[in-house]
Amino acid sequence: MSKTGLKIALFVWMEAVIFGAFTFLPPVPGFRVPALAKIMVFHVPNAMSATVISLAAAFYAIRFLFRRNLLDDVKSAAGASIALLFWILTTVTGMVFAQVQWGQAWNWDPKQSAIFMLLLIYLAYFAIRAAFSDAQKRATAAAAWMVFAALTIPLLTYVLPNAPGMMSLHPKQVVFSVGGMGPQYRMIFWGATAGFMGIAVWMFRLHVRIDEMKLSGELAGLSGGL
Repeated sequence: MSKTGLKIALFVWMEAVIFGAFTFLPPVPGFRVPALAKIMVFHVPNAMSATVISLAAAFYAIRFLFRRNLLDDVKSAAGASIALLFWILTTVTGMVFAQVQWGQAWNWDPKQSAIFMLLLIYLAYFAIRAAFSDAQKRATAAAAWMVFAALTIPLLTYVLPNAPGMMSLHPKQVVFSVGGMGPQYRMIFWGATAGFMGIAVWMFRLHVRIDEMKLSGELAGLSGGL
């Protein structure tokens, strides 16, 4: 299938997921607003996509530290940008979920506090990049921070919120909770997960192509000035 065909297929896939979520998912007893439990099929896949693309950004950061190839830095930075976007979407959908189910969009629940810290860490990554004019120094500092950022993900999103004695409004093992809601939820949940992953990959490839052209122009300018 051509790249255009893949994009059209991804668009149709996500349209089907959204239509299915708002049309076929039944109310779930036990939720404050049973009909709106469907928010979970958007919130959790966003978090999963953010985690995967964050790990990809860390992979390219580590590869840069070993190879010192600026193209690896380009890929790591592209991954970080998209990861930040998906972490923001995770936060927003989580706030919608909290407002509907708990009556307050933000209550500093352990997982909300954790994702707030995670957002600050990824924003700091871009502040670090902006602090260096030299490409190699910028890439080195950013790569080191990206590795640190990736290491904080399991700590902030799983270990600390689930630590003994830590009180949280969030249900434990959300993915399995979704699976327990019935076959419709499982189908839409994994369909949304695949769709968001596809969107993340498409955005990543597009971002890398644009930044590679910028890098080529920057290096060409430096060569011309010598």
